[in-house]
Amino acid sequence: MFENVHLVAPEGLTPGNGYSHVAWGTGRTIAVSGQVALDEHGALVGPEDPEAQARQVFENLRRALAAAGAGFADVIKLTFYVTDRDQLPAVRAARDAVIDTERPPASSAVVVAGLIRPEFLVEVDALAVIPAASSATTGTAAATATTAATATATTTEGSTAA
Repeated sequence: MFENVHLVAPEGLTPGNGYSHVAWGTGRTIAVSGQVALDEHGALVGPEDPEAQARQVFENLRRALAAAGAGFADVIKLTFYVTDRDQLPAVRAARDAVIDTERPPASSAVVVAGLIRPEFLVEVDALAVIPAASSATTGTAAATATTAATATATTTEGSTAA
């Protein structure tokens, strides 16, 4: 049986604030690039609003995971990048709305001087693991179906990779 394992507090470590200290799984690893608050048309969602941006970021993560045949239950690691530590409660609220808070993924939070565009307040990337059997069906078909949309979005907005 396939199962991702999440250890909130291994022996000798105090529980984290909404994250597991260790998570692992076996199967196909999915890496989702840092997502920012752009909608499907490339428009910024929530200018100067970290809550709206965080919600859009997690919606974008959901869409990217789905394209690979995964969901938030499969996520073993999240990394948050915020331009101000006061944005972390908004990011945590958006995260907690989509993950199993009893089995949270491992997480890191980093305060950065800025993101690729100055209007971005939040960026989040993810690692997920799904059963290897899923790779031949769901992920491949979904990835093929989204190739044209991804190419169009990249051409329109340019890469957000640093």
